[in-house]
Amino acid sequence: MVDAVDSSLSGALLTARSAARNFLSRFVFPTRGETAQREAGEASVKEALGSLSSPSPQSGTTSSLSSDATSAPSPGTTSSLSSDATSAPAVISPAVEDSPWETLDPDAPHDSEAIDELAASLNVDDEHLREGLRNIRGAAAAAGGANKLNPPDPAIPQEVGAAAFFDVDNTLIKGASILLLARGLVRRRFFTLREITDFAWKQLKFRLGGENQGDIDEGRDQALALVKGHRASELTELAEDIWARSISDRIFPGTKELADRHLKSGHQVWLVTAAPVQLAQIIARELGFTGALGTVAEVKNDVFTGRMVGDMLHGPGKKHAVVALSSYENLDLRRCTAYSDSINDVPMLSMVGTAVAVNPDSRLRKVAKKNGWEIRDYRRTMRVIRGVGRGAAWGVKRPARYAVRVSGRWIKRR
Repeated sequence: MVDAVDSSLSGALLTARSAARNFLSRFVFPTRGETAQREAGEASVKEALGSLSSPSPQSGTTSSLSSDATSAPSPGTTSSLSSDATSAPAVISPAVEDSPWETLDPDAPHDSEAIDELAASLNVDDEHLREGLRNIRGAAAAAGGANKLNPPDPAIPQEVGAAAFFDVDNTLIKGASILLLARGLVRRRFFTLREITDFAWKQLKFRLGGENQGDIDEGRDQALALVKGHRASELTELAEDIWARSISDRIFPGTKELADRHLKSGHQVWLVTAAPVQLAQIIARELGFTGALGTVAEVKNDVFTGRMVGDMLHGPGKKHAVVALSSYENLDLRRCTAYSDSINDVPMLSMVGTAVAVNPDSRLRKVAKKNGWEIRDYRRTMRVIRGVGRGAAWGVKRPARYAVRVSGRWIKRR
């Protein structure tokens, strides 16, 4: 089917491809020095989507990132974890007691007063806290009833109140996880190529139009409509296979090493991402992390309803979810660390005791330098290794897929 579409559209889309690339180069990415966001977006598109008709990478493929873990912090920054939660006197306990807040239902009238009191104590808006609590409860439902996916190592004393929060796309994983998932779902006939192409063009519109709430809402609604009527169990099963074949070898070893250090220090480790919570939880479970928060699409009787639970975990949405999680897990945000590559995650980065910019886009790099945040860059080794042979392949990719690739440049920003 893909080859037939490619043949019929090749002539017209060759012209469209050239025009679109010229437009993007001239108006969307006018500064040649803009390496972080542009390269992250282009790498997401070129390497994540690849060819929709080509075979998926096989499980067990040797990672080309193995030499990346030793990358040092950027000059002028503090060394990894030197200023994070481990710098304060540790409160060590073999186990963390349950939070008195973990049974709060944001939609239950009898919990309304307690939630208002909790919001006041956390210095957050009560409605924002409710949205965050809905995310936490939705994530627990997606995981079968509990947010924690992996128990802590019983041999490691747990540091009460300490946790690390990791963004996923281009922080932990090279590229945009939603594109990797979408490509895999098309290959497995969960979606049609036409559905994904329509979705991609709407994402391109969002990317060209900038980040305003109207475009964010439109992108959210379109994504929810895309999964409506599909079985959640089927998506989860396919996502597990896609993780094994197409995503697991894209982990930045340096970022994984940071997460492992937190675990060995007795800290909880959570993924916080705009990607679907099912995919986020698969990644966290397989990497041995505590748990994961992601965007939650409502499920009833194993079928996606087309509605959202809580907030989209983009920008402030991540902050609200982390605040809610801190109440559930008895976390002291002053003893927590957050990691991200994107300027959009400044709300989350700013709320914790230690913020670390990993593979930062240019705007986040500026903010990090201004605030004295640590900066770590794990992209360079990967770029050298994977760059060989990629340029020629990109130049001859079939034009019918160009709309999907171009649209990926904005997806990491979500």
